[in-house]
Amino acid sequence: MNKRLSIPGPRSLDATLDTTDSDTVVVACPPHPQFGGDRHDSRLTAVSDGLLAEDIDCLRFDYGPWDDGHAERRDVSQALSWARERYDGVGLFGFSFGASMSLLASASNEAATPDVLSVLAPAAQVTSDDDVVGAVDGVNCPAQVVYGERDDTARWEPVIERARERGFEVASFPADHFFVGQQSKVAETIVDFLTDALGN
Repeated sequence: MNKRLSIPGPRSLDATLDTTDSDTVVVACPPHPQFGGDRHDSRLTAVSDGLLAEDIDCLRFDYGPWDDGHAERRDVSQALSWARERYDGVGLFGFSFGASMSLLASASNEAATPDVLSVLAPAAQVTSDDDVVGAVDGVNCPAQVVYGERDDTARWEPVIERARERGFEVASFPADHFFVGQQSKVAETIVDFLTDALGN
């Protein structure tokens, strides 16, 4: 079942809750909104479909008005807070820009942090003053990073190196940034990790 809703907070966020009335949920963060990224992204929906098959809900949301990546990070925390108030277990997933925002939000030491984190194709830097690589050090939950070996869109290498040093699960695919033709395999890898960590 799909429910359209608005997540209240400093910025009202449009969202879709894919639900089986589970007590666990994964918040899914879309790619760059200025390049057409939204909650309907095919990588997000593939992960959501896989989660629903495992009886885990998925909250896919859109960022508020563009703010150079600053308010977008807070949007992730806002969505996590909404989920925390309603679910026993909360995971976080992001693709591309959403992956970087997920890492930054997870390391912010705010009250709403995830129980597990999976990021797909994260970029090492998305704004002039953020530190996605440094954020890896602030993640204190089970974490996974998935990347495409032929990705020439995002500068992912520093994130992968730090993630390996931290002992994150790291998975790679012979793919570009968009994982063309491999989305189902990628989604399966991500869903397996999230499901195991959330105890389903």
